[in-house]
Amino acid sequence: QVQLVESGGGLVQAGGSLTLSCVASDSSFSIYHMAWFRQAPGKEREFVAAISWSGIGNVTHYVNSVKGRFTISRDDAKNTVYLQMNNLKPEDTAGYYCAAGTSWPVTTSKIRAWGQGTQVTVSS
Repeated sequence: QVQLVESGGGLVQAGGSLTLSCVASDSSFSIYHMAWFRQAPGKEREFVAAISWSGIGNVTHYVNSVKGRFTISRDDAKNTVYLQMNNLKPEDTAGYYCAAGTSWPVTTSKIRAWGQGTQVTVSS
């Protein structure tokens, strides 16, 4: 089973930018649809963004609250998915988790692997 490791989180001021990375343990990465979720303290985990595998054209999908600010991308040669986050807001503060799924659109019931998470904190 593929293993996922996130990095790139940190503390940033509102309006700033961060790029999260998620590296997979092996090249089976390329056949998975990849997604980012986030979970704030006291809240349920929510979907943020997803990108399909290249076989259906690297289609992307975003939650409305991040459209126009976040960009998901993938580099199958590096077994890596990215989340570029611009114009960050305090409400973006959360633990961010990448996930590998076998269905499109991505559904949590078809997630095959989760990363351990990376913390993003946005100060006002």
